[in-house]
Amino acid sequence: MKALLQRVTEAKVSVEGETIGKIGRGIMLLLGVVCDDTQNDIDWLAEKVVNLRIFDDSEGKMNLSLLDIKGEMLIVSQFTLCGECKKGRRPSWSKAAPPDIAKDMYLKFIDAVKKCGIKTEHGKFQAVMAVEIHNDGPVTLMLDTKL
Repeated sequence: MKALLQRVTEAKVSVEGETIGKIGRGIMLLLGVVCDDTQNDIDWLAEKVVNLRIFDDSEGKMNLSLLDIKGEMLIVSQFTLCGECKKGRRPSWSKAAPPDIAKDMYLKFIDAVKKCGIKTEHGKFQAVMAVEIHNDGPVTLMLDTKL
């Protein structure tokens, strides 16, 4: 499972001009599901993201987690994170999970984050979406459950 997360002051996702998910201060997370991902990947990633200390404390040091600040998370499916670009000029999507499996894993990840007590919004699986973020910092991290 691959996740690109950005610390934001606010973010929203829209489909066909209609906002379907919106958050204030927190994390915007793009999620890519790989063929061999399991429930262990979901659990590890959810726990890691909500506890990652990427928010500033009173001294300006990144020492607080999403849980500490009572932040929010916007999760958007993003199969292109699973693209391989090493060979040729066209990305290969062979490591991305098939849509039916990826959708199930995506929904389970959303539930896992919610169970951690995080207010969570999300995009629409396989939809063409417009994502708007107000990056804070900027702070951007790439996480991979296999590394």
